Amino acid sequence: MLTLTPDLYWLTITLIMTGLFWAPYIVQLMVQLGPVKAVWDPTGAHPHDADWALRAKRAHYNAVENMAVYAPLVILVSALGLNDALTAGAAVLYFWIRLAHYFIHIFAIPAIRTVVFLIGFGCQMTMAGRILGLW
Repeated sequence: MLTLTPDLYWLTITLIMTGLFWAPYIVQLMVQLGPVKAVWDPTGAHPHDADWALRAKRAHYNAVENMAVYAPLVILVSALGLNDALTAGAAVLYFWIRLAHYFIHIFAIPAIRTVVFLIGFGCQMTMAGRILGLW
């Protein structure tokens, strides 16, 4: 059985945060269309009038896509007993970077968004490198 290492703690917090990223753009849609019309959408194709809401939706999708890579790496690091200060630091950094990425994406700051994304990728590669014994 795994114990709640710092890596797994921050993974859990990151998963919760990612699971909440949908809320702002759904609330915007409810304000735009009204609650009944917003939820009565069998195709999920209601367009958002607010550009920020479209960016929030894309940022949420990006966070979910990256979680599919990041979460298994953190779980493997912990399961193999390879977690240490480096992986714990990467897990903390990943949380804050993904939060920053979400808001930077919403506010449409393109160059910084790419840099922040790459830092998150570096956190993923830190976990992968630990698993492969590269560091």
